Amino acid sequence: MIQSMTGYGKSVLQLPTKKISIELKSLNSKSLDLNARMPSMYRAKELDIRKLIARNLVRGKVDFSLFVEITGEDTSSKINKTVVKEYIKQLKEVVDGDAIELLKMAIRMPDAITTERDDIDEEEWSLISEEIDKAIANIVIYREDEGATLKQDFEDRISTLRRLLNEVITMDPERIDGVRARLEKGISDIKEKVDENRFEQELVYYIEKFDITEEKVRLENHLDYFTKALDSEDSNGKKLGFISQEIGREINTIGSKSNYAPMQKLVVQMKDELEKIKEQLLNVL
Repeated sequence: MIQSMTGYGKSVLQLPTKKISIELKSLNSKSLDLNARMPSMYRAKELDIRKLIARNLVRGKVDFSLFVEITGEDTSSKINKTVVKEYIKQLKEVVDGDAIELLKMAIRMPDAITTERDDIDEEEWSLISEEIDKAIANIVIYREDEGATLKQDFEDRISTLRRLLNEVITMDPERIDGVRARLEKGISDIKEKVDENRFEQELVYYIEKFDITEEKVRLENHLDYFTKALDSEDSNGKKLGFISQEIGREINTIGSKSNYAPMQKLVVQMKDELEKIKEQLLNVL
């Protein structure tokens, strides 16, 4: 089952004195690009969090956020009274103002509020870790749901490529007859008597140069391989990308060899479908 790299997961933990919200957001990226935001007291656990996310999400531009909202009386933030009083004293020397207004100004100054750094409570961290696991599980479910939508789109477009390839196969004898007719007309127009055996040899050689039998077979095999890769247990966007490059190579060769306007129109349609597949593959894990 393929997964999208686009996803969102959230989990909320309510503790006696605080509410902890954990959010994970991800977008497509060639590798894992992880940005983690959390209060400083939890930074000691950041490496463990990064390893856990990397193991489960593998690739993508991932934003991890851990928010803490104090809901009880306990708080680690304190007013630095000495600093605030000194600010107010200095402000009075500059302007005459209401004491409340001066306090509002002083409280916004640097170091007016201090935060006591507490050690992480291991029991509390165990609960937080469980919520992180839940948030990761939620974003994986989101990615799988998005992946199912992408898979259906890929299957539809591969089906369209198969239909266009069948039209190419059906049209090929008509194309070869056209090539033969143009060559014969060219010879008759110059009103030269030619050796029939030599002409047939040259005709066969010329037609072989425009033969697309191998390309048709390889393209069909690549389409089968792409479909098989879609149904594999692992989500491998890079592998699907490599297969799509091989599909494109065969389509381009058919186009360059076709030398036949109706077939070239089909090739243009095939290229358009493949380009849409490649665009969507950028979102696949």
